[in-house]
Amino acid sequence: MKKWIWIGALALFIGAGYLGFQKYKIYLPGIIGEWREPIAENRPIAWAQGPAVAPSGKRPTNVILIVADDLGMNDISLYGGGVSGGAVPTPNIDSIAKQGVSFANGYAANATCSPSRAALMTGRYPTRFGFEFTAVPAAFASNLAHSGGNSPYPPIYHEELNQDLPAYPDMGVPNAEIMLPEVLKAKGYHNIHIGKWHLGEAKPLRPTSQGFDESLGMRSGGDLFMAEDDPQVVNAKLPWDPIDRFLWANLPYAVYWGDSQRFRPKGHLTDYFTDNALAAIEANKNRPFFMYLAYNAPHTPLQALKSDYDALPQIKDHTQRVYGAMMRQLDRRIGDVLQKLKDTGLEENTLVIFTSDNGGAWYTGIKDHNTPYRGYKGTFFEGGIRVPMLMRWPGKIAPGTVRNDVAQHLDMFATIAAATGANIPSDRKMDSFNLLGAGPKRDITFWRSGHYRVVRAGDWKLQISKRPDKVWLFNLATDPTERFNLASKEPARVAELRALIEAQNARLPKPLWPGLLEGAIRIDVPLNAAWKKDQEYVYWAN
Repeated sequence: MKKWIWIGALALFIGAGYLGFQKYKIYLPGIIGEWREPIAENRPIAWAQGPAVAPSGKRPTNVILIVADDLGMNDISLYGGGVSGGAVPTPNIDSIAKQGVSFANGYAANATCSPSRAALMTGRYPTRFGFEFTAVPAAFASNLAHSGGNSPYPPIYHEELNQDLPAYPDMGVPNAEIMLPEVLKAKGYHNIHIGKWHLGEAKPLRPTSQGFDESLGMRSGGDLFMAEDDPQVVNAKLPWDPIDRFLWANLPYAVYWGDSQRFRPKGHLTDYFTDNALAAIEANKNRPFFMYLAYNAPHTPLQALKSDYDALPQIKDHTQRVYGAMMRQLDRRIGDVLQKLKDTGLEENTLVIFTSDNGGAWYTGIKDHNTPYRGYKGTFFEGGIRVPMLMRWPGKIAPGTVRNDVAQHLDMFATIAAATGANIPSDRKMDSFNLLGAGPKRDITFWRSGHYRVVRAGDWKLQISKRPDKVWLFNLATDPTERFNLASKEPARVAELRALIEAQNARLPKPLWPGLLEGAIRIDVPLNAAWKKDQEYVYWAN
């Protein structure tokens, strides 16, 4: 009898251990990461000081490229909306357009962050050099694939492709690619990166190996904005979102300064990055500089300052209120950057660009990020790829200009190179147009992620997908919100545009790493909405 009692007790112990492991295994990547690379305490940042006196005569143009993370068109008030029906105005972001130009057809290079940022930095379709998918650790993809949920279209996990997966730090833009700061360095520019990178963590792929003189921020796709238990933070967790659960369990509150050991920043990351941007502008006010200011707001995990949260009592939904507070803070701090340019006498001589890496995300549960456009991040519907594209350059861009031609992340390279007199690489195919010049404009644009492929040629846009096996054709001139699928009525147009996609794909190499996961994303409702049979969806490959 005792023998069976011991066997039963052992079985219970093993079973409890297994259940405990299953419950807490989501925390393992973060635990292992911090064990391998401990996080040091906060350290001061000393930005390299430029000349004490400004040079005489005409000075080269400075450039500040500001990129928000997962910000949708309707998250800023320029377009008549803003968070929670206009409860969170964004006057400082809006001012960039009001004092300069807004591109009504501004597009991200991809519907997720890594490939878009690769396009911004290289001026080339990332698929030209195999950067097709967002860089994520295998553990992240596996967690999402096995996270359950109530979708009638379960995730597809390609475990067999794991053998082709490089180490996560090696997933990035190859060092052989020429990045924007490299061509600016040749013209004497001091190049500064602040914020998110997500273009490779191995030493040859880091900002300081790709043309940036100084870099402060995160190498990965995200961090906590503050310690979760900080008395000044208000958190909003998203129980419906497996991505959010993984982020809270594993993201550190840490940054890197160059190639040094990571350490704790000070305060909310939006404030920390801005304060350092102000210090870097001060340090470089007497020499030409390029600043890539890549905020991670308003991406999840959603964390706002209590002071901003308390200022928005009219927003009743907690998640939307935290998100709105993050937008309020982001706009205020961008205003501080613009004021610093004025205070240092650099306003007239600085090209400021504002954009987002892709549209608002489906997983926040907020349905109106991208209104009036359909689609979210992770889809090539307009809501997933249409982004603010705003530029201010006093004396060179007339205030209040609105442009209707297509502007793309790809075009930042040629536009900034032209503004600074830098040379565009001539030894490779470039996909970048100078948006501020009198030369040719973009007529055809491609997007691709695995089986999901899209082209916009003129006003016509074709989307083709394997899962579901479907074709969408829209005339954006008459239907900018993609409500009327004309594919069955225009077979010749479909064939013509499909041929463009196939010709483009024929010239592209194999992806540098495979997309392990495919997941269904609905076009018209966020993740927390109930599934219904008639809802349109597309599988996103990554």
